Parts: sequence; C-alpha cells; structure tokens
Amino acid sequence: MAPNPTRLGELLVREKLISLQQLRQAQDEQRRTGQNLGYALAKLGYVSDREMTSFLSAQYRVPAVNLDEYEVDAEVLKLVPQDVAEKHKLLPLSRAGVSLIVAMSDPTNLHAIDDIKFLTNLNIEPVVCAESAIMAAIERYYNVGPSYDDVMADFDEGEIDFGEDNEEINVLELEKASEDAPVVRLVNMILLSAIKKGASDIHVEPYEKTLRIRYRVDGVLMQEMTPPLKLRAALVSRLKIMSSLDIAERRLPQDGRIKLKLGKGKEMDFRVSVLPTMWGEKVVLRLLDKSNLQLDMTKLGFDPKPLGDFQWAINQPWGMVLVTGPTGSGKTTTLYSALSDLNKDGVNISTAEDPVEYNLPGINQVQMHEEIGLNFAMSLRSFLRQDPDIIMVGEIRDFETAEIAVKAALTGHMVLSTLHTNDAPSTISRMLNMGVEPFLITASVNLVLAQRLARRVCKDCATASVLDRKVFEELGFSDELMENATIMKGAGCRTCNNTGYKGRVALYEVMRMTENLREMVLQGASTAELKVAAIKNGMISLRAAGNLKIAQGVTTPEEVLRVTMAD
Repeated sequence: MAPNPTRLGELLVREKLISLQQLRQAQDEQRRTGQNLGYALAKLGYVSDREMTSFLSAQYRVPAVNLDEYEVDAEVLKLVPQDVAEKHKLLPLSRAGVSLIVAMSDPTNLHAIDDIKFLTNLNIEPVVCAESAIMAAIERYYNVGPSYDDVMADFDEGEIDFGEDNEEINVLELEKASEDAPVVRLVNMILLSAIKKGASDIHVEPYEKTLRIRYRVDGVLMQEMTPPLKLRAALVSRLKIMSSLDIAERRLPQDGRIKLKLGKGKEMDFRVSVLPTMWGEKVVLRLLDKSNLQLDMTKLGFDPKPLGDFQWAINQPWGMVLVTGPTGSGKTTTLYSALSDLNKDGVNISTAEDPVEYNLPGINQVQMHEEIGLNFAMSLRSFLRQDPDIIMVGEIRDFETAEIAVKAALTGHMVLSTLHTNDAPSTISRMLNMGVEPFLITASVNLVLAQRLARRVCKDCATASVLDRKVFEELGFSDELMENATIMKGAGCRTCNNTGYKGRVALYEVMRMTENLREMVLQGASTAELKVAAIKNGMISLRAAGNLKIAQGVTTPEEVLRVTMAD
C-alpha cells in the first residue's frame, strides 16, 4: 500500500533522504502555497526529482519513468485536456492499442484513473514520477505557443514600412502598426519564450541591415531570432505601448515597466529600458520573477566560513555591510536574503531602491524618483527620522550618500548597501576616492562582500571530465585541491538547451574588517596590500571560491576563468 501524504514525510526521513528539520520547513512551505509535500520538497531543493521518483516507485511498486527521456506525441496529449492533467497531476505518455500509459505522482489515485478511463475509453497503465517533474512537463507540452515561423507566416512585408529614421513618422500609423496581429503575436511570443527559457534579460537590437533578438540565460547572451528589419519600428512601439512610454519620443532614453498576467495568479514583471542608437531604438527588458527569488543563504553558494562571517556582520547591532560586484552579479538577491533573515517583528527595516525589484512583506521599501529630487541621500535623511533599526541603500554612488550612510552606521543603525567595485579590498579605495575619511571607514565598515555568478553544470547531463594540468596551474589550484577534485562537464541535453549549464551559483569573497586591516587602512595601505593581508586572515578570494566550486563539480574551469581574475 502506498504512503499517504502525512506518512510520506516520515518515510523520507526514515530512508534518510531528508532531515527532520527539512521536513518541517517543507511542511511550512506546503501550508503557505497549498501544494503537496513532494512538490514543496522539490521546490526547496531537499529531494531531486530522480530521488523522489525512485522512492515513489519502490513505495508504490510501480515502474518509474524519467520524463526527460520521453518525447510525447501531440496526438496522445489530445486524449487528456490540460485542465484534467493539471487537476490530477498526471501526463499521458504513449498509447499501445487499447492501453494508455500515464505518468502519475500518485498511482493509487483511483478517482484520477477512473476519470481518464472514462474520458479516453482506454485501459490506464500508471507509471510513477515526481510531481514537480510532471508539472514541469505539463507546462512544457501543453503551453507551447506558436513558433516564430508560425507567427511570421501571417506577416505581409508590404503592410509595414516606415522609411528612414530622419523621415517624419506619423504617430497614429505607428500605433496602428504596433496593434497589427503579427506584431502583437510576435511580441507576446518573445516575452513568453523568454520566461520559459529562464532568461533574465531580453535584448531587441536594431542594426543597419538586421534586427536581432537575444536572451541572456544564466548570465550569457544567446541569439534567439532575427525578425525582418521592416518590423523594427512596430516592434519597439508595441513594447513602448505595453510599458506606458511615449512612442513619439525617439531621441531620448526612456524607462518603463510591463506587468504580464500568466494565469493561476502568477505575474511577471519586465523592467523596460529604451535607448536611441545609430540605427533605431534598442530595447532591453529585465525579467523580475518573484516566485524564483531564492532567499535561503545556504542555497546561494556560500561556503561555511564566508557564510558565518556574513551572518555575524549582519547580526551586529550597528555598522555597515557592503556588497560589491558588477551589474547582474546577484547583489540584490544577497541583500534581500540578508533582509529576509533580519526581518522580525521587533525590527524596523527601511530600504531605498532604484528600482524596487521585489516586494518583501514587513519591509518599508521606497522607490527613488530623481526627477522630483527623491534620491538615496534624501531617503537616507528621512529614514533617520523614522526610528529605523536596519537601513538598506540600493547603491552608494556619491560622497553625500556615503557620508550619511557612514554616519547612520556610527549612530546605532545597521546599514546594508552596494558599490560597483572589482573585489572586496578595492571597495575601501573606492570609498576613499569618494572623499570619505579613513577613520570613518574603519569605524563604520564591519564587512565587505564581493560576488560573481558562474553557471552550474547541468545535473541531467553532467559527466566526469579530465582537466589538463596547465589549466589547473592557470587557475591556481593547490596540489591538495587537485588530488581531491571531481571535475564535471555538461554534455548538453534538452533540459539545458544543449549548453551543458543550467542555473547559476554565486562565488563569494568575504572580507571581514579585522583590527589589523583597520590599522592598515589608517596607514594608507594599497588595495594589493589589503588583499594580501585579508587572505592571510582567512579570506577566500573570488578565484579561490571558484576553484572550490570546480573541485566540487558544481561549475567548470571555463566559467571561473570567465568571471574571475587571477589573484
């Protein structure tokens, strides 16, 4: 007999697939989302689909199936409507005569089997699979929109033509063209395809003779499609209308936002930036998906010692913690994770952000508006009159903001902020360069964290790899690390779009401000000297953090060389 939902957790603990603490966290997630326990465990990353499928197969005594190895025929999918598949959490796989093989997370659900039997008039043969894998497959197979070729088949090149940039354009014509069915369908397809592929950004780029659409997936830009150049103005105008921007203004940069409702209560935000270039307006859309926001620090990629240092710093009663790195290196996620950790009933947290990317319950978030004078410095001054305990400043860009942030850190507040610097030690030089006095830096800064994001090796196609000794030497591997390294590489599969990578892991360089580092700052030590001293104190550099992730088989040497510099 199969386990019921309350027994499932106990059996997983007994089989040592999860710990008791993980079970309790999954049960909390289950109560919050209304999903079942297996789905909650998979979402939190405590049990992989493969482990859950093997476990269920043994418990139910039903054959297991790996859905990644299946290509379900469209005719078989038509036998079971999407709403029925979602309701019972099952997927029809193949038909053989009067039998239909169906993947289910609970093969003992006789009500579901009877429903499908009545619907199809076929004998049902259940096989077992993890619920999260079934739901992902339902999304993949049933929600397939029109292909690029299908959308462009309706496009008549003679219908839309706007001439050169220097010619005057009729705004009414532009509006009409942007509402044209092929243009609307093409824009919808671009947005939905980016969501399905897990892209973080969409780039719409006009050139002299081509129009290019690229997606940034796991930090790397990949070309997606090249629509006809004649669609350039209509495509950009459609995106501007969706973002509530001025379609007549084509000479100045503009910023806006698109909110897309995806059904089932899910919404996706796109941050839109329009920039006039030589050959027309370039549009970049940043995808903001709150449901994928990972706020558990242990899952971000922290190793135990850096994580301990970071948690010590953010839990101090006052002082400053700075997170540094280039745009798109995950600084916001790290800060939100810290705020999520600190967000308790007895604490008042205020944040000044530009823009507010995700809404966090229990935290007072303020959106900057430079055009009316609401900037980081003004917000900070206002926060200090609002009885705060913890303050987050989106970015320290100038002396005024830095000065107020330092003073706040010295008067009993915990201040979190970001800067754009290459590594942790160079953050001190950047603050000195802004005009902050060395004694104020040493008195206020508790810790500086630098980070980068490297792509993870795809779990579904990971294979052991042998590394050339020259590459080891170039990376700066120690002999001990070399001996214990498990080098993995992705062969490329459907899950990772044949790239060999799926998802990203953060590399952290955490510099805790010890007494000797403070003394060195006061004596005017250079960035290089600070780095040497910090490493002696136990700081793991970005390159060393990357090497650890290579040795653990999490990422590849190519990725670490791409995102980090040699020490």
